[in-house]
Amino acid sequence: MPPASPLSALLHTVVRRYRIPRPRAAALAADCGPGAALARVIEQLQAAQAAGQPPDPALREAFITALASLVRAALRPEDGDPAFQAMVLEHRYSEVREFLALRRQETADRRQLRTAVDALAHPRKPSRVATDTARALLADLHAAATAAAWPRMTRIALALEALPEVRHAEGLAPALRALLQAPALARLERIDALSQDPRVRQYASIREKQGPRAGSDEASAQGQLARQRGVAVEVLATRALEAVARYLDQTRAQADPDGPGNAAGPRYRVVTSLRVPAELAADADRAKTEWDAVLLRRAEGPASCPPLWDICLVVEAKASVEAATTDLPRLLRGLRLLARAQSGAVYAFATQQGRVQVRGASLAMLPTREAALADAVLYCCDAPADGPFAPLNAASRMQLLSAPASLAYATALAEGGPLDADMLAPLWLELQRAARWQPLLGLAAMRERARSLMVHPDDLLAAVVPAPA
Repeated sequence: MPPASPLSALLHTVVRRYRIPRPRAAALAADCGPGAALARVIEQLQAAQAAGQPPDPALREAFITALASLVRAALRPEDGDPAFQAMVLEHRYSEVREFLALRRQETADRRQLRTAVDALAHPRKPSRVATDTARALLADLHAAATAAAWPRMTRIALALEALPEVRHAEGLAPALRALLQAPALARLERIDALSQDPRVRQYASIREKQGPRAGSDEASAQGQLARQRGVAVEVLATRALEAVARYLDQTRAQADPDGPGNAAGPRYRVVTSLRVPAELAADADRAKTEWDAVLLRRAEGPASCPPLWDICLVVEAKASVEAATTDLPRLLRGLRLLARAQSGAVYAFATQQGRVQVRGASLAMLPTREAALADAVLYCCDAPADGPFAPLNAASRMQLLSAPASLAYATALAEGGPLDADMLAPLWLELQRAARWQPLLGLAAMRERARSLMVHPDDLLAAVVPAPA
């Protein structure tokens, strides 16, 4: 077997503080929490299915117990999950469901009514009435529609309809009657009425705890902070990768001091924000088409020609450890895009450092299976490593909580009725049989693979920079 390349040897020796330890004990610590307990049960269920064996009967009870605890924790008023609490209110009360259904078409209804009122009473249109009273009411009608004050608009329209001159104005009375009889107006007035219902008010109060509304200044500020956090991790990852490039050049020079390529300068370089060219990015289908940082190796060739490069390593920076788990399928699709390259072709990639010419042969050799990623892919993260039993990620947790069985159990719990944890048993059976739960069953394997590819920038630096004496 040929010796490993310096890069491969480096990747196999760098510390992996985020790696999930194997093998792990079947039992969970008592204080691991219901999310971690569920993750472990689901992992064992997936392992049994992969081996073609029925799950251990004890897993059913462990699943039901952990899910019941998760529901109870999510319902706690002081530190529970507002999103789940809102879902439970929607499940319990028809008034909340009606309110939400009406809200879904509220924007279209508002637009329809404002268009109708503009046709009747826009201030810039010639007035159809002569008296000051009628003109003032038309102005009030337009102002009420603009302010979305629908009950007030209805009262004004009724007052207008009762005026003799309005009844005789051409087309005005029928237009007012159509406005008053519009289903959109009835729906908007119903929204106003429901918004005073105590259960709807409780729902709205809980929703406000979920964080700033999309498009608000606070949401924009949070988004800006998240972007800054992501950029900071990318900077750390890039610096570590640049140290790797220098280390590889030094290793090559030491191994072959008189090598013909030494005079041409560094053979390795790092580029950031590498964008996949259009000829490869067609039909991307949710694949990654931009890479945070990439280690390139200059191909051998005449010094007088523009350099050609091979991709040696792609690096994705993540601000949170769990982000790599959800990103891994997209990363794999991105590698498969690159691997479509023609071996004899050259592709121009745009980067923050300018355009680089990459040989198709190196792209075609990129791994496209999870098991083969270790020599070509790194995730970089500077977040603290969690314990050996990581909880479910947010999406999987909410998928379990929003299942009908979980909502029924939560409703019984909230209403103080008789409780039977076996209410959750149908979800255990569905988990094993329904296709929609397959991604959740595969979460443990996906998480383990993603964590095995993750390094801390400091650990990558430590692997190539000697510690001070």
